Amino acid sequence: MKKITIVGGGSSAHTVAPLLANLGFRVTILTSKPDLWKKTLKVEFQSENGNVKKIVEGDIHLATNDEKFALKDAEIILLCMPVSQYFKVLLRIGEHIPKDKEVWIGSIYGQGGVNWMYNEIKEKFSLNKLVYFSYGLIPWICRTKEYGSVGITYGAKSINIVSVFPKYKFNKLNSDLFEKISLEGDGISKTYQANNFLSLTLSVDNQIIHTSRMYGLYLKNKQGWKTLEEVPYFYKEFDESSANILKMLDADYEKIRQKIKELNPTESFEHMLNYLDLERFTNNSSNENIKESFIQSKTLGLIKTPVMKEGERYVLDKNSRFFTDDIFYGIAIVKWLADKYKIDVPMINELLNWSQNYLNLDLLKNGVLDTEYEYNGIKVGIPTKYETYQERDLIK
Repeated sequence: MKKITIVGGGSSAHTVAPLLANLGFRVTILTSKPDLWKKTLKVEFQSENGNVKKIVEGDIHLATNDEKFALKDAEIILLCMPVSQYFKVLLRIGEHIPKDKEVWIGSIYGQGGVNWMYNEIKEKFSLNKLVYFSYGLIPWICRTKEYGSVGITYGAKSINIVSVFPKYKFNKLNSDLFEKISLEGDGISKTYQANNFLSLTLSVDNQIIHTSRMYGLYLKNKQGWKTLEEVPYFYKEFDESSANILKMLDADYEKIRQKIKELNPTESFEHMLNYLDLERFTNNSSNENIKESFIQSKTLGLIKTPVMKEGERYVLDKNSRFFTDDIFYGIAIVKWLADKYKIDVPMINELLNWSQNYLNLDLLKNGVLDTEYEYNGIKVGIPTKYETYQERDLIK
């Protein structure tokens, strides 16, 4: 029995916890709200129409807010929370991670340079036996139906991309963990190893999809919507404007990807992909059109646009992780690289300028990223913010 501690109560926790508990893992939930978690957790596998195809149940070991107790004999630690909270939590739990044995620590989603975070706590807390990993994308589309009790998944990716350090540990983690996490239906999704974490950070999915769509929705509805019923679905009503923004944003990313490849000719970047290539690879699709890839999706259709009430109208939610994660731990990293290599990235600049105005930020100074900027306790996720970072760690 593998002992896993899941840190956080995000939607991914409500899917992975019952899945792993059902498979015989001893699951502990480390959460600020332990009293809201039930002993038996469920995850519903739903169709694109919202019909429940099957339910998987699993009993957890316990839910607790005691960090020392939750981690004292953990063999695996899995972060299930917004990326913008990762480093803050890692600094808090680092002293409680066992030092006398090999421990695997990782995240279900890791496009935000998570390797720089893991390396920092490894050095800071002398965790010499620590093995760290991250998925590039969340393996399944998931939501929380009832906090601490029921999760929902609309389906899994056909292929997952994961990076592991040290690299040679991949096969062991794949057989003992990744294949279990990727369970879907009657089969198991495949997991491929990315040669470096930067391939995850610069591959294009959530960080440009969310920001492009939010900007496209804003341009079409600057004053918001009168009723919730008027708010468009986030994916199945994806429009040409949002698709064009995404295409231009991806083109900016491609300039950075090409520069990284040019500077590192002996490094493999097989899994550092643009949006459509990544979508086709991970979903085993043949989509040739950005807009169609969303509106025809069988797993994304029920996802709604994140909004908040402002006065008498509903506007894009300014506290959404679609801003905090995808700006500060997505686009800001690429903007930092663009400034570093003196590469023009017009759509990144346009999106950051819009975000500044919409969220009342001060992220750019004379068109250059302010690397010291902080927003509600969230700092930009560039590598130089970590004390142990050195230039050679950019690609690792």
